Amino acid sequence: MFLFRWIRRTITIIVILALVGPTYAVAQVWRAANNPIVRQADVIVVLGAAQLDGKPGEALEARLVEAKRIFDLGYAPSIITVGGGAPGDRTTEGASGKYWLRMNGIIASKITAVEVGRDTLQSTKAYTKIMKKRYVSDVIIVTDAYHCKRAMTMANDEGVVSTCSPVQTGPNTLENSGYRYLIREAAAYLSYITVGRRGINVSDRLPDADIVTKVLP
Repeated sequence: MFLFRWIRRTITIIVILALVGPTYAVAQVWRAANNPIVRQADVIVVLGAAQLDGKPGEALEARLVEAKRIFDLGYAPSIITVGGGAPGDRTTEGASGKYWLRMNGIIASKITAVEVGRDTLQSTKAYTKIMKKRYVSDVIIVTDAYHCKRAMTMANDEGVVSTCSPVQTGPNTLENSGYRYLIREAAAYLSYITVGRRGINVSDRLPDADIVTKVLP
């Protein structure tokens, strides 16, 4: 009888966790996307997205546009573009981002390209390492709205203080993002806070395309 009660109780707990965990993750991702807070910081970081032979794709260009906007408003004195390249690429996401910003009026000395990182965690570790070398700790992350929560959580776990300025143009604005993007990001966020923090990294990299081509209806 005791064993039966123990098994039933264990199953009940598992079912509750299976329901509560995803609901919590969706709520956290949705809240961060719909209630962005941006304040003065030491640096703006543009997280990478697809580029083609040095030309930013739509998702990356939207992030660069937003980074330039808040830089011009004086929110931070410098910008880091981050992101590596896929096998066979002649350039990287970080390099193409820096080039775009230079061509759009930001002087080169204000931009650092960190040309590593093929997923959010790798990119976060790369740019926070640079920040620590510079003895700065406050960052504004520029990325897609539903990506903000996970990006900020990873940054905070690396020892910096982060806010997020989501894109206002392009295919991955809050208005253009479909529910699949929300669900995917909630799953990725839940994966990170449960197993990712324990050293098991499930890469979020989508091959060969901007995220919009994979997650929007």
